[in-house]
Amino acid sequence: MPDTSLSATSSQVTSADRGNLSAFSAAELAQALLEKLAIAERDWHRLKSNRKVRANEQAAAAIVFLLKNQPDEALPRLQQAVAWLDRSISAPPCPSHGDRAKREE
Repeated sequence: MPDTSLSATSSQVTSADRGNLSAFSAAELAQALLEKLAIAERDWHRLKSNRKVRANEQAAAAIVFLLKNQPDEALPRLQQAVAWLDRSISAPPCPSHGDRAKREE
């Protein structure tokens, strides 16, 4: 059975919404999506290890670069998105907190 999740989602967009969206270029829409999916500074510690959030953010960034005809910038972001999803990377420790052992010296 084919995956209809995307078509189901797009069917929820009304014709008025489509008219409003058609005023924007694909690059503008992708940039807006990236801004929506980017982790806000106030949420960074809570979401930095959330694989879905990080993959979404990286995939959106890749789309922006692809639409700007910058495939060399898109590829590492797509690879990062995949790495978040396949669990081959994890969030590094926060640099502002430093290494506990170094703080105790």
